Amino acid sequence: MKVAVLAGGFGTRLSEETAIRPKPMVDVGGYPILWHIMKIYAHHGLTDFVILGGYKVDVIRDYFLNYRAKLTDFTVSLRSGDVKWLGKPVEDWTITVLDTGDDAMTGGRLRAARDYLSDGTFCLTYGDGVSNVDVNAVIDLHKRQNNLCTLTAVTQPGRYGALRMQEDGRVDGFREKGAHDGGLINGGFFVCEPEVFDLIDGPQTVWEGEPMDRMIAKGKLGSYHHQGYWQSMDSLRDRNILEEAWATGKAPWKVWAD
Repeated sequence: MKVAVLAGGFGTRLSEETAIRPKPMVDVGGYPILWHIMKIYAHHGLTDFVILGGYKVDVIRDYFLNYRAKLTDFTVSLRSGDVKWLGKPVEDWTITVLDTGDDAMTGGRLRAARDYLSDGTFCLTYGDGVSNVDVNAVIDLHKRQNNLCTLTAVTQPGRYGALRMQEDGRVDGFREKGAHDGGLINGGFFVCEPEVFDLIDGPQTVWEGEPMDRMIAKGKLGSYHHQGYWQSMDSLRDRNILEEAWATGKAPWKVWAD
């Protein structure tokens, strides 16, 4: 199963960092948050990634094209160009990096990857949020309920819009959420069927808008209630929270072994 990661936004609330790189490439503990997200999925056996880039996509391309050289000792012949890699191997991942356009919205970015994701059920998430969610449990629920999409619902007070849900977890709609409202929100970590591409009109479609409304109307948008750790990186304060957690050596989202 493939994993698509939305990684093309401007990240204006993190302008201190995103003036020179896209938000998913902002470091936490010396590694881009995108890397942390990929490590979460790899821990659950998902290692085929499609990165939906846009703003400063070349930073993402350069990172992965040079990934092995940065982490592994090597011997190179300058005459022939042959490289002999030394030491431990790096992650056994397959990575497709796409330029989905600087100005595309979240749905438009996903639609641009249709040719790469239409061969079966796939995962999708945002390039700025980490969690210790059991990804395989989300996939299992998605298959049992026969949804078009299943999102991961998390508790996060503050500025996000909350979900209205039925008892079985199917989503009825969205509502604005007050600062002291402890309702559940969309935390990403989606599981999707290829049919969702038919619900996205074009590059300016917001994934969280009409496509989800259409799934709700069909009774085909489900949710997995994750009661553990979840944190997005929308601001410098959020990044500092993640940095401090990583520095303790006990970051809650670090579900993988070194």
